[in-house]
Amino acid sequence: MTHTLFPRLKGNSRGCLAFEPLFLIPYSMFATYATIYMSELGLSETQIGWVTTLTLVVQVFSSFLSGYLTDRMGRKAALLTFDLLSWSVGTLLWAVSQNFWFFAAAAIINGFQRVPHTAFYCLLVEDTEPRERTYVFTVLQVIGVIGGLFAPLGGLLVHHYGMVTGVRIMYVLAFVLMTAQFLGRHYTTRETEMGLRKKREARELGLNASLRDYLATIRAVLADRGLLLMFGVYILFNFQMTVKGTYLSLFLADELGMAEDWISLVPAVSSVVMLLVLWQVIPRIPERLMNRTMLWGFILSAVSNAILALTPTGAMGWIVASTVLAAGATMITAPYLESAVANAIDDERRAKMFAVLSVLVLLAVSPSGIIGGWAYSVDPQIPIWLVTAAFLLSIPLLLAGARRSKEANTAQ
Repeated sequence: MTHTLFPRLKGNSRGCLAFEPLFLIPYSMFATYATIYMSELGLSETQIGWVTTLTLVVQVFSSFLSGYLTDRMGRKAALLTFDLLSWSVGTLLWAVSQNFWFFAAAAIINGFQRVPHTAFYCLLVEDTEPRERTYVFTVLQVIGVIGGLFAPLGGLLVHHYGMVTGVRIMYVLAFVLMTAQFLGRHYTTRETEMGLRKKREARELGLNASLRDYLATIRAVLADRGLLLMFGVYILFNFQMTVKGTYLSLFLADELGMAEDWISLVPAVSSVVMLLVLWQVIPRIPERLMNRTMLWGFILSAVSNAILALTPTGAMGWIVASTVLAAGATMITAPYLESAVANAIDDERRAKMFAVLSVLVLLAVSPSGIIGGWAYSVDPQIPIWLVTAAFLLSIPLLLAGARRSKEANTAQ
């Protein structure tokens, strides 16, 4: 299918993305209702925040190990092994959860997702030409958008079976489809040349030498101001995604009075808008305007979240306006940001450098669950304002990074 619809995809990028709908479709269904599901099973807003934070804390640990494991095991083996652990086992645990402790156990298991995240990233881009990476990440975004169109199926399950039973069905469906994806992708991709070389080097050098290489990688990151500025933008982007992903559904249901079985329409509307932007807007944006495009994306995202925070209860028109604006802004931001980060990272140290980035992201994002839970209990609008602030803070960082990049190019 990817060969027909996206003929520019080749090799591992095609194999990686061909099976991605099997992950994103069930994920879009259960992610919409995850926090409401926890709430229905008796968890408080603060406990939900602790579950989110526990997942992120484990992700910090697994992120630190992910570079070593991806190099030591190889991209494909690390990807398959830890995807089966963190997602296949994780979705089964969520499906049978009864109380806070079930969710805490699932959070720990799912926290190991950072290992396959690093491995997937390396497998996806290492054998792809740098000029083709924006296209690859745009296709990935498109697949995510299409997955969001299936979110209303979750709403139908909730409407027919009730919240708890409906979400349990979603998690079981996710286990089946995700496991099929992991196996299909494994057998249609090959280990990258960099992966084979790093695998040999990791086995020859051993753990101590790999740790020294980690320290050298950290020093290289800290010494590169331009890279740090780009990492700062990436960290803020992930922070707002975590806060909004955790509390948006609760905010729509509790504060704005939206019916629970209608909430799944929000990602569906977002998906339609994203597809329209992809069709009508993205082809008209030249690669050289990447930074300016991201800048406008951040501005529009901040405006959309400010609108949501100020929306009165039951004002569906304002909810739709905010959703449309946020979706369009995301479509002109996310692929360019991912590509900019991918091109800023050295291929020779990609696994470890991306692992360091993941650790930095998670150290910054880990408190977001507790902060968001506390903030939501004080005033449900505060988490939305935190998201708005994250986008506003990204703007000066992006401008400084662009200025730094221009100076470096002029010097060269």
